[in-house]
This record gives sequence, structure tokens and C-alpha cells, in this order.
Amino acid sequence: MIDQKTSELVAVIGMSCRFPNAKNIQEYWELLTVGEDAIRFFTEEELINAGVSEVNINDPDYVPAGYVIDDIDKFDHQLFRYNPLEAERIDPQQRKFLECSWECIEDSGYNPKNIEVPTGVFAGVRTSSYLDLFSEKEKRNGTTCGFQILIGNDKDYLSSRVAYKLNLKGPSVTVQTACSTSLVALHLACESIRNYECEMAIAGGVALSVPTKQGYFYQKDMTFSPDGECRAFDANGKGVTGSNGVGCVLLKRLDLAIRDHDHIYAIIRGTAVNNDGQEKIGY
Repeated sequence: MIDQKTSELVAVIGMSCRFPNAKNIQEYWELLTVGEDAIRFFTEEELINAGVSEVNINDPDYVPAGYVIDDIDKFDHQLFRYNPLEAERIDPQQRKFLECSWECIEDSGYNPKNIEVPTGVFAGVRTSSYLDLFSEKEKRNGTTCGFQILIGNDKDYLSSRVAYKLNLKGPSVTVQTACSTSLVALHLACESIRNYECEMAIAGGVALSVPTKQGYFYQKDMTFSPDGECRAFDANGKGVTGSNGVGCVLLKRLDLAIRDHDHIYAIIRGTAVNNDGQEKIGY
């Protein structure tokens, strides 16, 4: 039973994702239901091929583990009307988020080529490591190549790229709040819908490191795990392990979703954002 006004509630009507060992929502759900850990432990050959030095590999504090999303180099540039060179200059993070945004709309039952209602985009992205693969000559300011690399890799252009390529005409906001980015993006999207700035909104985030197969260094009393395992809410937990992923949802006011007979995954009754100021132990 829904006890709030349906115009005040927000429905999740579409979803899409890319996670380690999961190319879509269905595979991700299967991972969760069986409790399978998607962590990968890399061979020396894999690490060397990824550019990790033998000195680092042989360091006793180097942990050869990570979470890999396969095929981040694959991209249907023709679908999104990019030529191959343009696509090559775009960070895989932005390519994959664009793909997931398309799929998210498809999953909701709408046509990504023909969204007629004002639709917003609220999303965030990890700092680009793909940018490091370009030479200083390629990145020169003032050149066409340098400009294309800039807008293909800078965080600021994530949401506006999606809005442009999918012809979405609601608010387009790139959100950056570190670990809470995707949740804050969701909050802002819900507020935008409740304030009638848009009828639907994509909300989500993306974090992909290049190269994908690389470990990290363990240091006592730092945040990373000494063995690569992340044991959340477990007495044996010793730290975290960095991961990779892409995820987004399509949101719509509940009354409109009911009116339009949309498939409703979930209902968001309320959201909020705050901060604990100087109550943190440090910054």
C-alpha cells in the first residue's frame, strides 16, 4: 500500500550495469544470490603485460589482486555516431556509461532514439587514468587533437555527453562527491523530478581503471586489505580492495509511471544529503 502522494514518490523504471563477472543486471543478481566473490588474482605474466614492473611484482607488500570488467576496450562507435578516431580518444569510463545509459532507457521499455519528455542526467566518474596513455604532443593545448582528448577524458563532460548523444533535454549535471557520488547523483535526480525540472532522469556513476589488471601496495594501518579480500561487516575484515563498475537507473515520478504502465523495480520514498563537518577523525 502506498501511503504517500504518488506525485511525491519516485519510481525506478530502468536499470543497467557492468560489474566484475557481470555484464548486466541479471548476471549481477546471480552473483549476489550465490554469494560469489568476483575478485581476480593476477599472474605475473598478466601484470607484466599490463605494464607493472618486476620490481613491484616481487615486492612483498604488492597485492596482485583486483576486480576486472572485461571488454572495456569494446565500443559500438557507429551506434553513437562516432568515427573510430573520436571513439579512441574517449575514456572507456565515458564510453561505458554512455552504453549503460542507452541500455537503461531500453530496459525501461522506451526508445533511446526517441525520448520526447524532458529527461535529465546526473552522474559522476572517477579521475581518468586513460588520459595518461596519450603523449604530451597529442595533448597539446590549442590543437584539435588536444581538445578532443580533453573533452573525451575530463570529468566535467560525462553527463553532457550522454545528454547530447541521446538527445536528452533535461538538466545535465556531473556530480563529484568521492565515494558517495552515485548516491548524491540519485538524490539530485529525485529532487529534479520532484521539482518538475524533468519528467525522467538517469542517475548513476562509473569507475574504471586503465590498465584493468593491476594490483596495489599494502601498508599497515592504511585502508587497503593485505590479502586482496574485502570482508564487509566481518570481524576478520582487514581493509578494502579497489573495484571497477558502471551502474545507472532511470527514474520517473510514480504517478506518471503508473499512468504509463511502466515496469517499476522499486519506489524511492525520500532522499537527503548531509555532512559531518569536523566530526571526522581526519581529512
